Amino acid sequence: MEQTVRNIIVIGGGASGMLAAVHASYLGASVTLVDKNARLGVKVRITGKGRCNVTNDCDREEFLRNVPRNPRFLYAALARFSTADTQSFFEMLGVPLKVERGRRVFPVSDRANDIADALVAHCRDCGVGIVRGSVRSLLFSEDADGTRRVTGVVTETGRMEADAVIVATGGASYPRTGSDGDGYRFARAAGHTVTEISPSLVPLVCEGTLCKTLQGLSLKNVRLRILEMAGERERVIFEEFGEMMFTHFGLTGPLVLSASAHLSGIVRGKYRAEIDLKPALDEKVLDERVRSDFAKYANRDLINALSDLLPQKLIAPAISLSGIDERKKVREITREERLALVQVLKHLTVGIRGFRPIDEAIVTRGGVSVKEIDPKTMQSKLVRGLYFAGEVLDLDAYTGGYNLQIAFSTGVLAGEAAASEP
Repeated sequence: MEQTVRNIIVIGGGASGMLAAVHASYLGASVTLVDKNARLGVKVRITGKGRCNVTNDCDREEFLRNVPRNPRFLYAALARFSTADTQSFFEMLGVPLKVERGRRVFPVSDRANDIADALVAHCRDCGVGIVRGSVRSLLFSEDADGTRRVTGVVTETGRMEADAVIVATGGASYPRTGSDGDGYRFARAAGHTVTEISPSLVPLVCEGTLCKTLQGLSLKNVRLRILEMAGERERVIFEEFGEMMFTHFGLTGPLVLSASAHLSGIVRGKYRAEIDLKPALDEKVLDERVRSDFAKYANRDLINALSDLLPQKLIAPAISLSGIDERKKVREITREERLALVQVLKHLTVGIRGFRPIDEAIVTRGGVSVKEIDPKTMQSKLVRGLYFAGEVLDLDAYTGGYNLQIAFSTGVLAGEAAASEP
């Protein structure tokens, strides 16, 4: 008996959508990918500041430690398509990769377009049909036994029938890339729960004027701690070494984006950021370093004696925060004043007021509840033939290539399951 070819529609031409499309085609399905953008892979093309951090060269257990929400849901997806599989896949497509600090994997060319272009070309090579336009709604039917199933989609130009539909529309971050929340609307229409949506991996808005004074200043090799007020006590909820930058509104950069994933429900006074400008030196050694500089510049005003220790833009604010007159001669500075300066250098503090808007976030926190999705197939537990993949799900991770890997792994699982569903 001749086997019927399954007709599959993938909504969304991003990382998860294209992986779902090609892996469904590998199993003989007829696949149509519908995307509203003029180009596929728009968000992929701008990730990693245009370099595209494709994945992280770590094992599954290490990977899951970098997924703060619902990590166990990803066991099957990562078992089927691991970080090593991602690297082999792109090497197979002719995109050589390299591993950098923190085991972050990038294309050797440092061009995100090389990743996106390879995916688009592979879709075409696999016979995936590409339709430009928006999907307005899903089509459903009900079997005699009461089973609800998806039967296709309604686009701007009419109906398209399908045996299965994969929703890979992304979240609500970077809406200019097409991720404007359509997937949540489709999920709700299917009866799914969509958890609260908020930004993650996003710059932080801070209190006071310090950040505006220092805007444009980048710091490397610093340690950032985020402290949360819990009752009458504070606790450290994030601590990491790396790079960050001051802006007119607050803080940004790799350290800050990672830190933002640990914050929720920001209210005045709940969180503060503490920056250790000299993490390689403990307070005693740093004090000795300051004393050495003070001996060297004993006859200068303090404002002119710290250029060996700090970036020029940071000198005046650091002195002000330490409570010392910047025009005081170095030889006249007391031990208590010097130690106050050391404290500022080890504990530069700003209060956190909130997040920047979600359209500036790298990923979305929240999405389609994974409790209603089969983790072994990405199929809806509520509607037969309906699958979800990528950022539309309630899954997000820290920076380092983890979020793209989630998109790839869930996309592969959804594509293969949709193509092989009986």
